[in-house]
Amino acid sequence: MHTTFKRTSVTRLAVMVLAASFATAALAVDTPTQGAPPDLTAVRSKIKAKQFASARDDLFKLVDTHTHADVFNLLGFTLRKTGDHRNALTYYQKALELDEFHLGAHEYIGELFVETKQLAKARHHLAILERLCPNGCEEREDLEKAIAAASKP
Repeated sequence: MHTTFKRTSVTRLAVMVLAASFATAALAVDTPTQGAPPDLTAVRSKIKAKQFASARDDLFKLVDTHTHADVFNLLGFTLRKTGDHRNALTYYQKALELDEFHLGAHEYIGELFVETKQLAKARHHLAILERLCPNGCEEREDLEKAIAAASKP
């Protein structure tokens, strides 16, 4: 009886360890990493000063060491402002993969779609912002204005 108890306990322990390792592995694969954002003060200052190429270069250096939605979103913004719509879209999508509720990424990807005459896609992101900001927010208002301006004949 003692041997049966010991064997059963070892089997249970092995099953628990195996299950925990599978759960940890699944979590590591399925959960995007997004630690604390880096200090983006200097980058934001450059963006405010419309120094988009310089801000873009700084952000390219950060994406190698920081997997954060704010970094990807701002990189998408600077790429869009320097005329690289294709790569801007890629970085906005990466930002939204990390944070599907990122207000800025929804606004900016919507503005990219406005600029590229894809108003249905822009309205899709506006609808998301309407759900995320039912009482309004700056990102929603800015995208509404961009769509309204593009919709005028």
